[in-house]
Amino acid sequence: MVGTVGAAEAVENGETVEEREGTGEAREGAKGPGDGDDPPADRTARWRRVVTGALIAVLVTAGAGLLLRAQQLRDTPATANHALTDTENTTRVAGDVSSALSKVFSYSPKDTAVTEEAAKRLLAGKALQQYAALFGQVEKEATDQRLTLTTHVVRAGVTRLSDRGAHLLVFLDQVYERQGKAATTAAAQLSVTAELRDGHWRIVDITSG
Repeated sequence: MVGTVGAAEAVENGETVEEREGTGEAREGAKGPGDGDDPPADRTARWRRVVTGALIAVLVTAGAGLLLRAQQLRDTPATANHALTDTENTTRVAGDVSSALSKVFSYSPKDTAVTEEAAKRLLAGKALQQYAALFGQVEKEATDQRLTLTTHVVRAGVTRLSDRGAHLLVFLDQVYERQGKAATTAAAQLSVTAELRDGHWRIVDITSG
């Protein structure tokens, strides 16, 4: 019945049955923008655009993070430490401090005055005050016990260096000799702070350990 009614209406409108059916198929095939899935090629292109955009966003974010990290590294105290880059001055301060320690911690019963004068030249600040306070005891011990002390710097490592100051870890061997007795050797480790004064590195603080 449906086919017969459709054919009758087509005849009344001056259309053939084939034309009427073809028109219906065309209408069924004509779909709006949201009436069905996009062709595979369109879907692929759209996903490529989405993925590409996401990758760009990730790369931009990562790039910004790397730039920030690089700036932080440039601003860290480690990069301001010339001991990592200035070989010449690192060697100089290590040599000056090693020489000073060898002189102020070496004495004999006959030349304590020489040691005291060396301390006045090579030490400053807190280190000189501490040394001056103890030197009377050292001088008396050297005289009474006929004690000779010889200090050798085994190694001096500069851990921090700036234009005006330095911090070092120093390892020492100290040889004690009492008249009539065998020499005794002891190892020591010092933490030393030095300052550049009048073109010379002077020790301003000494702590053990």
